[in-house]
Amino acid sequence: MSSPKKITKKELRQVFWRSFALQGAFNYERMQNLGYAYAMIPVIKKLYDKHDDQVKALNRHLEIFNTTPAVSTTIMGISAAMEEQNANDSNFDSNSINAVKASLMGPLAGIGDSLFWGTFRIIAAGIGVSLATQGNIFGPILFLILFNIPHLFLRIAGLKLGYRVGVNSLERIQKEGLMEKIMAMTTTVGLMVVGGMVATMLKLTTPLEFDINGAKVVLQDILDQILPNMLPLIATFVIYGLMKRKVSITKLTLGIIVVGILLHWIGLL
Repeated sequence: MSSPKKITKKELRQVFWRSFALQGAFNYERMQNLGYAYAMIPVIKKLYDKHDDQVKALNRHLEIFNTTPAVSTTIMGISAAMEEQNANDSNFDSNSINAVKASLMGPLAGIGDSLFWGTFRIIAAGIGVSLATQGNIFGPILFLILFNIPHLFLRIAGLKLGYRVGVNSLERIQKEGLMEKIMAMTTTVGLMVVGGMVATMLKLTTPLEFDINGAKVVLQDILDQILPNMLPLIATFVIYGLMKRKVSITKLTLGIIVVGILLHWIGLL
């Protein structure tokens, strides 16, 4: 009787490094499937000796896949555990491997996008830009450090956790209600950070002044008395409204530049 196939730390390390190529061959038909299959090759070669079995396993991971790259290793770890089980158990349903992948990529993408695109990136960029605007070269370096520490930590920990927990990951997360808690927490933190950035980093004032019966009235002072940072807040809501109307980011960017120059030229800003 042959000994059971077992994935070692060597294959998991190879999966980890290959996971950085996930977006390298992104396509609009199956998105990250090529990168995912590339990352799984060391596991497939370790578990399957026959060429036909390797081809079948590789084809399984060429199905459509799309998630936040930082959380992709968690799913890869689960896939590795399931491939290991499939290689050692002839009764194992290999179709469940892709089924679990498909069920995990959406929920984890929601968490990953909230964490990395909606929270960590904004916080790191806010701190880095604050230093960079003062001419401090440490600004962009600090941005990369602050963003990549949690990024790399989650990639490493996710791969280990995914492999260890295996097929029970999704069931465990849903049973403990962690998905809803994580989503609520990251959404709240993200909104607080965006609100703070609008108030502190978006500089928008008007130089308009009026002379009423010999009294000098500064419009910006009146606006600040009504609501501090009123103009940045109004501009944010206007841009948000245009985004809700599906106006493209490119058009918005060009529009902000043109309108800003025009309003400054006529003396309103």
